[in-house]
Amino acid sequence: MSAQKDLQDLLRLLTVGRKIPMLQAMTHIKSLQTVNLKSIQQIADAPLPTVEEAIKDAKAAKLLQSACKAAVKRGDLGATGKRDAPSTSSGVPPAKRARRDDGTGLGGPAELTPQELERSLELPLNMDEERINETVLQTNRAPLVLAFAVELLRYTMPEQPLSSRLSLAQAVVSANSRSKAVSIGIEKGPSADEQGYGEGQPRVSVMGREIAVLKRGGYEWKGDETVGGGQTDVTADTQTTTQASTATLGSLPPKTIWATSQPVTLKSSTFIARATQLSDPAQRKQLIQSLLNENPKLKTATHNAWAYRVSSPGGRIREESFDDGESGCGNLMLRVMREHNAVDTLVVLTRWFGGIMLGPDRWRLMRNVVTGALSERLRRSGHEVALGGEAVWGLDLEAARSKGTVGGYGSGTKQHQSTGVVGMQIHTPEGARSYLLKSFATAPKEDSEGSPPKKKTAKAMEAEKEENLGLLLGALRLVFDSWADHLAVGELDRRAWSWYVAVRPAVDSGPSGWGAKGVLRLSDILKLRRSA
Repeated sequence: MSAQKDLQDLLRLLTVGRKIPMLQAMTHIKSLQTVNLKSIQQIADAPLPTVEEAIKDAKAAKLLQSACKAAVKRGDLGATGKRDAPSTSSGVPPAKRARRDDGTGLGGPAELTPQELERSLELPLNMDEERINETVLQTNRAPLVLAFAVELLRYTMPEQPLSSRLSLAQAVVSANSRSKAVSIGIEKGPSADEQGYGEGQPRVSVMGREIAVLKRGGYEWKGDETVGGGQTDVTADTQTTTQASTATLGSLPPKTIWATSQPVTLKSSTFIARATQLSDPAQRKQLIQSLLNENPKLKTATHNAWAYRVSSPGGRIREESFDDGESGCGNLMLRVMREHNAVDTLVVLTRWFGGIMLGPDRWRLMRNVVTGALSERLRRSGHEVALGGEAVWGLDLEAARSKGTVGGYGSGTKQHQSTGVVGMQIHTPEGARSYLLKSFATAPKEDSEGSPPKKKTAKAMEAEKEENLGLLLGALRLVFDSWADHLAVGELDRRAWSWYVAVRPAVDSGPSGWGAKGVLRLSDILKLRRSA
């Protein structure tokens, strides 16, 4: 069994079986890992004193070990630690909604690494087109909005980890449901947002809705890439200098200093960015040529894209960029430079293509290295850096109102353990994940004799819904992949809502259709793909 499955199985046993709040469950798992107990099987087989050493509570340790032994005996896990029930294509176990301690959400305790948190939230994915075309689901509209938003955010906000995308997507569902409830007369009065509960918080646009967010200060997620170079043996020297003669560069200063990001590698593709001062656009060509001459390995790269922003008389900013075949790269660099308020600056982004398409991950990697180069340059220049692209939570403003907190602050609320901000109510990622996993049943159909379908066990239903979710997310991935390189981020976000409207289940209008389920044909989603 993989370490990822061990973690997910143990997390489910603690939160669903033992009814332990998610935050406490993650702390237990981290403590158990310190004594090399990483799976249900290992806990069941371990001496009780070893379990007690990790949990620090004799009664709780005994109950946990008993639960693990019972799980093995029931056949939830075989003697070898492998699941007896057939696994789905995703390898991600179904999850039930976990009870939490204070309703403020989770970002994982301080001991849990971002990578461990993100792995525990992974969603199933199946991009088998034949199976997708054959699949017909029964669901209501809210979880479909959630699925659309989670997948869309991989392309429009690729710097956000899965935990943030789940939280933001649930915020979209909440805002949409509130608007719908008001429009059909189920709810009246202003929303929490209209009453100022999100006042002063930054906002992002997702599927045409403005969502109040909370920055997750200090949360550093780098995905699966490695830092420090790859097969190209790139050296990240933040003190890189290019000594050029006056004869070569004419009016350029005799010493050009390039601030360099750490190189990052994912699936054999390596990215690195460099930034330097540029006071006159006419210097751009010579600066880049001198950089290539001083770093011959850059000439072997697949792409050397560039962008600059230069101040002009009258306060105007002149901007220009060049993709060098890396579609959308120039515009992304300019966007990151605007976020940093970087002017009189030239950025060169280099990529060695490894032969494997990265999808939206490439946007995140490009943003990371450009941000790294700009941050290093501004740090060495003595300027403050207004970092962009931080991980965020989607704020749950209705929950804030119910707790009597304005702008996230109020009396009697607990401290948010992942952000250190008092009283902030967020949409929790594990809640959104659980909602997705339980919401997509197979549409019922009668057998050849007209008899109703046979009833399935709860366990079989869970596995089926998980598999269906993987197929739905696979269909959405294929749609967004087909459009990502042809639409600007804003246009992709705008079209996503119209695509959802085109395929959402048909239900009665008005209050009678509130929360009602309908049929969703995944073949209709595939029809949204861009024609070649």
